[in-house]
Amino acid sequence: MTGFSKGFGKVEVGLKWDPSPAGRPPTDLDLVAATFLSDDPYGTPAYLVHFDSRSPDGTIFLNRDSTDGRGFGWDEVMTLELDRLDGRYARVVVGVVIQQRFGHKTFVNVLNPAMRIRVDRYTVLAQDDFGSVLGATAATIAEFVRDDSGEWSFRPGVHGFEEDPATFTRVMGRAH
Repeated sequence: MTGFSKGFGKVEVGLKWDPSPAGRPPTDLDLVAATFLSDDPYGTPAYLVHFDSRSPDGTIFLNRDSTDGRGFGWDEVMTLELDRLDGRYARVVVGVVIQQRFGHKTFVNVLNPAMRIRVDRYTVLAQDDFGSVLGATAATIAEFVRDDSGEWSFRPGVHGFEEDPATFTRVMGRAH
């Protein structure tokens, strides 16, 4: 575990990939965040944040969303204001899911995927190219855990899943 104090401020998660070749169906990756209550930190998410939602209190939101990887720079960007997140939340897990509308796709089928997690716009906490989960259809990419004193710790690591998007959101918070 890497210890970073609650003084983070904002955490930014960026995701990018290259568009599918001409004549091929688009590739659509989505960032998703799941929050967990302190009385059930590995159970069912209290709520999810993804392309069609934001947190009830506005502390986790998607700044940019792409359905085909044709953005400039980072195609999807999510902001987590952990320092403002209500004290009843003890854990936030961030993941990436590949939409399966046009047939079964895994990370090996995605052109040049990459993710970056940084704090306060400058300090990079993690970067990855999904090379360790090429056969997965989804992956968790970050875990933030609040301790009893209220300080947040960052647990890096990319963990692959072979789930459809709906199932992934239910199981992404399980312990590894």
